[in-house]
Amino acid sequence: MAITSLTLFKMTFVFFILFTLLTPKAMADCEAQSANTCNNKEKALSLKVIAIFTILVSSIIGVTLPLVTRSIPALSPENDLFIIVKCFAAGIILGTGFMHVLPDSFDMLWSDCLKEKPWHEFPFSGLVAMFSALITMMVDSLATSVYTKRSKTEIIPAESSPAGGGDQEMGGVVNFGHFHGHHHHHHENNTEGQESQLVRYRVVAMVLELGIVVHSVVIGLGVGASNNTCTIKGLIAALCFHQMFEGMGLGGSILQAQYKFLKKTIMVFFFSVTTPFGIALGIALSTTYRENSPSALITVGLLNASSAGLLIYMALVDLLSADFMSPRLQGSVKLQLKSYLAVFLGAGGMSLMAKWA
Repeated sequence: MAITSLTLFKMTFVFFILFTLLTPKAMADCEAQSANTCNNKEKALSLKVIAIFTILVSSIIGVTLPLVTRSIPALSPENDLFIIVKCFAAGIILGTGFMHVLPDSFDMLWSDCLKEKPWHEFPFSGLVAMFSALITMMVDSLATSVYTKRSKTEIIPAESSPAGGGDQEMGGVVNFGHFHGHHHHHHENNTEGQESQLVRYRVVAMVLELGIVVHSVVIGLGVGASNNTCTIKGLIAALCFHQMFEGMGLGGSILQAQYKFLKKTIMVFFFSVTTPFGIALGIALSTTYRENSPSALITVGLLNASSAGLLIYMALVDLLSADFMSPRLQGSVKLQLKSYLAVFLGAGGMSLMAKWA
């Protein structure tokens, strides 16, 4: 149920983008837009095609890297290096929200192409980002509750069956009949704790992917609709690094969620193709879509604000706070300091990249 609702949420966002951009209002261009010597439609198209393939490859490498390196002992979730790399990736996601997505939203909703009232008289970007973070917390909480109840109903039959539950995705409890008293009680408590943690990992992975997917489509749309070759050249390199490192953060969450192969493949696929899909969509709409039209500015600006609130919440609460307050990091000051350094490097690197993308 939780998975279905999040999938519908993604589809609603994509439909909202398409519906708004295809309205006649999107055809109106802003008078403030001036001729640019870097505008070259034919040359820009070849750069966009290159961008589709290079960003697709970078996204696949980034999101699958934590999954395929699972067999390497140094990068297993039980190793300290995995925590440090995960904190680095979380810092990248945090930097993306604060330094890329939110400033873009403010720029768009404060554009001279929009009317003075109400867009220049109220910080809509901050408002939408704040409520997006709160709604993300609500979805996070409700999805965890639904998922927990569903997993318990799946586990109960597994406990009562002689075989110990078969092939349950949530990992049914094995029924050791020869354990009694304290050992049996301890085993149940330990299993419940593991199930609860696994539920959290799965909800985090799904909600995080939601925010990244929406953000990626918006980024791709902007690149695909632009004919500015000077801007696109720098964006291709920056977005390749951006998608690779952001994918590492998502890939780490998918790994901890312990999904079956099919669900992992679906999540990897959605992350990998969303930015190339956005670029292809921007190319298709380049004759009618104008990035400085009021309709496009409002739509993309509000989507960026909502995506920023979601990414900031996920990075701070579900990724960084959950790790730093865990017994593993609380029990080692040295590991905490290394992880904090990784966070600052990730967030700082992504902030530096804001100069180009």
